[in-house]
Amino acid sequence: MTATIDPRTGRAETDPRTVRAEIDLSAVRAQLGRKLVEHDVATAAPLRGMVVTFDRDERAPEQGEPIAPGWHLAYFPEASRLSELGADGLPLARGMLPAMPLPRRMYAGAKLTFHAPILVGDRLTRETEFTDVQLREGSTGTLILATQTRRFLTPRGLALTDEQHTVFRAAVPPGAASGVPRREAPPPDTPWRRIITPDPVSLFRYSALTFNPHRIHYDRPYAMGGEGYPGVVVHGPFAQQCLLDLLRDHVGAGAIADFTLRARAPLFDVAPFSVVGRRAGGTAELWAVTPEGTIAMQVVATLR
Repeated sequence: MTATIDPRTGRAETDPRTVRAEIDLSAVRAQLGRKLVEHDVATAAPLRGMVVTFDRDERAPEQGEPIAPGWHLAYFPEASRLSELGADGLPLARGMLPAMPLPRRMYAGAKLTFHAPILVGDRLTRETEFTDVQLREGSTGTLILATQTRRFLTPRGLALTDEQHTVFRAAVPPGAASGVPRREAPPPDTPWRRIITPDPVSLFRYSALTFNPHRIHYDRPYAMGGEGYPGVVVHGPFAQQCLLDLLRDHVGAGAIADFTLRARAPLFDVAPFSVVGRRAGGTAELWAVTPEGTIAMQVVATLR
């Protein structure tokens, strides 16, 4: 892989055509369909952490009560040994995802389908399957988009399906800034509105609750110097939770049938961002909005 200096910016630039030509996904695609079955218990303690991390004015659920949408990420911590972690803090092979030819990882979105409640105290089974991988060209260069499908079962049957998408990108050459996509603004007629101020303590708490060791979310020197970001990166699932909370505050947790999120640009801890939304009959539309007023995430939810 070669890099040149852009005379307009003085920054190192990698030719995306060179990156794409060097990528062979045949070994990765050969592992599609891999499955893993794990077991856990829906305990109450991490839910109390979720309430305070998102500064919610609500009581944490107790034994036999349903957990809030999105809080399933507090279970099934990924217990990887230090020798299995990459330079970014994440396991080189994560869940059912094999190691990828591109090193930088970021949350790309998810589809959550809520079949039935998860109750505090439930014994949980999670089935994880590597279901898709694609090579794409984005506004910031060549990308690999990989999907893991996770099915959460309780003693009563299937409770939740979480199709989670991860994007992999080329490394940033030394001294270069990471490309950050610029998107359009969301619609103006969004009566549901909330300002979110991401701070290092909240982001660290969320990393701890979800056992997420990705250094871009808490290690500022690494995020800025190692990956070229302007600050600490807000977790995709953190912003996703802010959108889920906005939705359930307006329609109720039991009304959400499914929730499809597409991440379109990263958010950082350098300034507040907003979450906005609106109801449209049997659906709801929501957006996470950058400090510049452009779309960072967009959501379509089906309501019961």
